[in-house]
Amino acid sequence: MKPSSRILPIIVFSQFCCTSLWFAGNAVMPDLLSSFSLEPTALGSLTSAVQFGFIIGTLVFAVLSIADRFSPSKVFFVCALIGSLFNLGGVWDGNTLISLISTRFGTGFFLAGIYPVGMKIASDYFEKGLGKSLGFLVGALVLGTAFPHLLKEFTQNIQWEIVIYITSALATLGGILLLLLVPDGPFQKRSQKPDFSAFFQVFKKKDFRASALGYFGHMWELYAFWVFVPLALSIYQDQQELSTFNIPLLSFVIIGAGSLSCISGGYISEFIGVRKTASISLFLSGMCCLLSPLLILYSSPAVFITFLILWGMVVIADSPLFSTLVAQNAPAEIKGTALTIVNSIGFAITIVSIQILNYLRIELAPSLLFLILALGPLLGLFGLYKNGSAKVIV
Repeated sequence: MKPSSRILPIIVFSQFCCTSLWFAGNAVMPDLLSSFSLEPTALGSLTSAVQFGFIIGTLVFAVLSIADRFSPSKVFFVCALIGSLFNLGGVWDGNTLISLISTRFGTGFFLAGIYPVGMKIASDYFEKGLGKSLGFLVGALVLGTAFPHLLKEFTQNIQWEIVIYITSALATLGGILLLLLVPDGPFQKRSQKPDFSAFFQVFKKKDFRASALGYFGHMWELYAFWVFVPLALSIYQDQQELSTFNIPLLSFVIIGAGSLSCISGGYISEFIGVRKTASISLFLSGMCCLLSPLLILYSSPAVFITFLILWGMVVIADSPLFSTLVAQNAPAEIKGTALTIVNSIGFAITIVSIQILNYLRIELAPSLLFLILALGPLLGLFGLYKNGSAKVIV
């Protein structure tokens, strides 16, 4: 059975709509800090709350095998609705740091039923060419992540709450579209009961373990880079004593450019292989980490922004490819659970790297801040090759 040509665009659009919840708080962070009299360090806490919520959510979903026992489209829909409601909690006038952390945690928890479940739905439709399909899907995640920054740029003269309202409305729309237009896929194999051993079983496979370790190294860098893109622009601006950058617009461009590399990486992988394409991307993003001090201190504005755009492309290009390797090296009946497990561990790693950067921004010279992110690509490449060559269907 050949999947309908309309299925992938619907999954991609729904993923874009729903993942706009992810960085909605970050896009209005200065307004949140001002409106609720929060300290600047709240940036790390509020961002990590989303990540921590996602981790707990993915753990719960993995242990209960939610994505493999129930209709993925229905799971996606329910999580989109509840995630939207938690996102709306950010506009409550009585918010404190604790309540804001709680709303961001809840948003992250239900994103666990959106991002990995969306990949599960795609893998149920596209058994071959999965790298290309997930390239479009993760590209949608990237645009969804960047979109609140663009919203902030266009709504800067009106209330910041509009960004929250729009992202919640988009997530609701995405959930409804997926529920109504995307039935369960032809390659779905449903589990009948929770498999509590799945968390440990999948890592016994050498090929699966290699793919997961590469993904973990990638995640060390990815979200820390995304969170601190506005800071990188501010650091450069201060070092060079420049007039003010349009930081929301540039943040959207730098993060959003990664959607193009996700899609192009999927096509490239069909010619040179998924594992090799992912490795090249991981290596290049590591090099960007190492070069960042030189670019911050000595490059022109045009060169620096171009560098950040290129970094924004290579830092995410390997994400759908590692997810492809994970999906293809997991048993079919627990594929959704395997994807969720790897996502859970990967996002736990992002909390560590974000918090370390949040601490080092006070202790280190600003130009040296991003060097620590190179550890992820280095260890990811080591894990990927040390554990052998993953078998890939392209």
